[in-house]
Amino acid sequence: MASRRLTGMALVLVLVLGGALLSGCKQKITLDVRGSDTMVNLGAAWAEEYMAANKNVTIAVQGGGSGTGISALIAKNCNIAQASRAIKQSEIDQGKAAGLNIKEVIAAFDGVAMVVHPTNPVNELTLEQLSLILRGEITNWKDVGGNDTAIVVASRDTASGTHVFVKELVVQMRETLKTAEYGPNVQFLPSTAAIVTEVSQNPNAIGYVGLGYLKPEIRALRVKNDANAPAIAPSVATVKDKSYVVARPLFLYLPGEPTGGTKDYIDWILGAKGQEIVTKLGFVGVK
Repeated sequence: MASRRLTGMALVLVLVLGGALLSGCKQKITLDVRGSDTMVNLGAAWAEEYMAANKNVTIAVQGGGSGTGISALIAKNCNIAQASRAIKQSEIDQGKAAGLNIKEVIAAFDGVAMVVHPTNPVNELTLEQLSLILRGEITNWKDVGGNDTAIVVASRDTASGTHVFVKELVVQMRETLKTAEYGPNVQFLPSTAAIVTEVSQNPNAIGYVGLGYLKPEIRALRVKNDANAPAIAPSVATVKDKSYVVARPLFLYLPGEPTGGTKDYIDWILGAKGQEIVTKLGFVGVK
């Protein structure tokens, strides 16, 4: 009888100790984040800071463009898609067909700077002039107050959310010119870094980058909403007060309502620590 009582006590002790050990071990969480090149450095900074404070979490971040990230999300190859443009209805429909109810989160705001070589004498352009340049209808800098040289236009490729955003807001003049396209001689480059390289090395080039990519090797133009409007330089302050016209939200897309480790990470991004990183990298916080 005594031996049975001891056996029962031992079993209880094993169960209690086992439960304590399990409760002391956090579940391993792996998140795969893909998409926008504009956001890739921001996503990497978020991931690095979050993993440092949460040793049980592994977060992998890849660029490749907003469309690439959303496609990966629909294919269930990633947990979070970063996008510098809003998701298309066709992509929402594809997600539904795959059994997803895609959820959108605005994680930051960004201004898209229209950039030239520092030696370019042009300091400001109207939205219409930018549209004509990107459409290939103004091809010489002298037509907008610059040198008598051919304009070289550098753009992101079609996988990029920034490509789509600039097309709709600038090329198509806020979609009032719905059939307008980038000009035939535009150089479509695979990354924002490639645009920075092209513009920094070519005195005749113009391109566009997110605020976080501005550096001394390139110079941002001031942009006028129309000929009678003030010329506004892109900055955190002018994006925040909405005076700079070429600005947009930055999105996170999820396969559905976030739960568990994904929800914890999204909540952290939208909280004080995550938003501090947003501002540190030159973007604009959501709060």
